[in-house]
Amino acid sequence: MKLSLVELGTVTPGTSKSQALQDAVAAARQAEDLGYHRIWYAEHHNTGAFASQAPEILIALAAQSTRRIRVGSGAVLLNHYSPYKVAETFLELEALAPGRVDLGLGRATAGPLVDLALRRDRSAQAADDFADQVQEVLAYLNRGFPRGHAFSRLDPMAGHSSRPDVWLLGSSGSSARLAGELGLGYAFAGFINPDAAARALLRHRAFFAAAPDKQRGGRSMLAVNVVVADTDAEARQLSWSMRALLGRLARTGASADVPTVEVAAHELGQHERDIPTVITGGQWPRLLAGSPATIRDQIEQMAEATGAEEVMVQDVIADPQARAHSRALMSQALGVAADRVTAAS
Repeated sequence: MKLSLVELGTVTPGTSKSQALQDAVAAARQAEDLGYHRIWYAEHHNTGAFASQAPEILIALAAQSTRRIRVGSGAVLLNHYSPYKVAETFLELEALAPGRVDLGLGRATAGPLVDLALRRDRSAQAADDFADQVQEVLAYLNRGFPRGHAFSRLDPMAGHSSRPDVWLLGSSGSSARLAGELGLGYAFAGFINPDAAARALLRHRAFFAAAPDKQRGGRSMLAVNVVVADTDAEARQLSWSMRALLGRLARTGASADVPTVEVAAHELGQHERDIPTVITGGQWPRLLAGSPATIRDQIEQMAEATGAEEVMVQDVIADPQARAHSRALMSQALGVAADRVTAAS
């Protein structure tokens, strides 16, 4: 199984977004050294907790500081942007790092005010045309507009010898069929909606198998929020930061930041601290935490249930050193570092 990472640019207590962005670029180098297959950068707006607002910038910087690892977006929120601009931007990134760029497409709201601020035409009624937008992006990348279509005269592929791999991202399962029918890779955010993960990924697989035109790189991926530490108890404690952050976001909104474990321990009640971080009674947790052996067992169960060929880790850990250690232990748990050493020898 492939192992990958989604990087949010976590802003830790006492640090700035500038430092968080530098850490986010450094994460690509660490992930490459550990044998991770890809790193994607998120797009979060109007938040104090995360610094990754423009994944395209971080992708370019990460690509220039690495040699092997794939780099991409997790995700570009296509509902806010022009498909033509997105296609051009990612073709430019692909030209900078040929054969290594992923264009992860999603849709999300950051609230009515942010959504309005991101729109160019604020007088028009917002439309739910995500499927049309995705197909327009693909038409630019594949020269797929029919003869006579106005956009058929546009050719962003001119001068480019390769194009990025396109993925759809989702958290409700509604994009699973679209991704499958279009022959695209599909990444499901199990850290948002774990109960729907198996159903969505199996649905994608069924439609993908019947797709007449399978795009390069079309696979299934399960994204999970994971904390790995030397012991189960330590990992559970580290996961309190993310749990407390979710509470802060619910109470204060965008101004919330990521609390330390010590602060989180005071903010969370005993019940919240004791919420399971492993599969319990068939119920998947939103936050998965444990030792390498525990995590390996949990991921294997999830992969078997979903048919996912790749797992992508999200890790909101306040302490940067603990976060780096978690990523190293995750690599060991799934054996990807050992696989890389074996392949290189």
